[in-house]
Amino acid sequence: MSDAKPEEAGVPADLDALLEAIDEAADPEADAVVDDALNIDDFDEAAAVLDVLEDPEANGESVAAAESADVVADEVAEAETAVEAEGDAEEAEEVEADPYDAFRAELRTLPGKWYVIHSYAGFEKRVKQNIESRKTSMGMEDFVFQVEVPMEDVVEIKNGQRKLVTRVRIPGYVLVRMFLNEDSWSVVRHTPGVTGFVGNSHNPTPLRFEEAFNMLKSLVEVAEVAPAKSSGGKGGKAVQRSIPAEVDFEIGETITIKEGSFAGLPGSISEIKPESGKLTVLVSLFERETPVELSFDQVTKL
Repeated sequence: MSDAKPEEAGVPADLDALLEAIDEAADPEADAVVDDALNIDDFDEAAAVLDVLEDPEANGESVAAAESADVVADEVAEAETAVEAEGDAEEAEEVEADPYDAFRAELRTLPGKWYVIHSYAGFEKRVKQNIESRKTSMGMEDFVFQVEVPMEDVVEIKNGQRKLVTRVRIPGYVLVRMFLNEDSWSVVRHTPGVTGFVGNSHNPTPLRFEEAFNMLKSLVEVAEVAPAKSSGGKGGKAVQRSIPAEVDFEIGETITIKEGSFAGLPGSISEIKPESGKLTVLVSLFERETPVELSFDQVTKL
């Protein structure tokens, strides 16, 4: 193949002349396509571009192909955006789902009303079992529906030791969801361990909805999340289970420091921080009280 420049065919003989000829082309749409698609840096490429620009049919095909590619690219981008938006919406819905809201909605649909009954302290669970047995044996399932003993998880801190315990939230009380009539009242009232209904003994007042919800929401299972961690969702809210802590220390109480630089010294508790397991203790040094932060397990009661 000859390397001669085809000047006799009307094509300029050098690269600079070819580029000038391309710049003078009369088709602006083709110019835009060429400018976007090509980086012309040698003679052969420039000659090929000039041929396209001077051929109307080739120009039309090139522009149409470019426009078709742009349309396809736009459609693909729109489809990807729609998929991403749908995925974000589903993820946000999962993150924002509040189990307490779901429980509240379910609670509203349940038949009957919630009543509170007295029981002997420490026999709440036994009373629940007794009521459930009596309603079955006496054929009252259509009037007495549900019996609950509200429970709660508490972190007990004694002598510096942390322990998670589950206990009755309101000792001496049991909740019953029922349709109240003489028969259902009798079944519940005469259950062993029951000492009476709260309120008017023979015509008790049911709990208001919010009262029932607040007493029963401990039934909702919520994942435990450490207080220091955030939800990390995309704008959503995560529900955390907050477990209260109870300590057997009191402000003003005198303790003995058993670990650290002040081991063996007595001190007075000035601040208690259950969430972090820390105490601020005032220690007498050189006849001055100095605040020292200690963990629960670094002190002991006198």
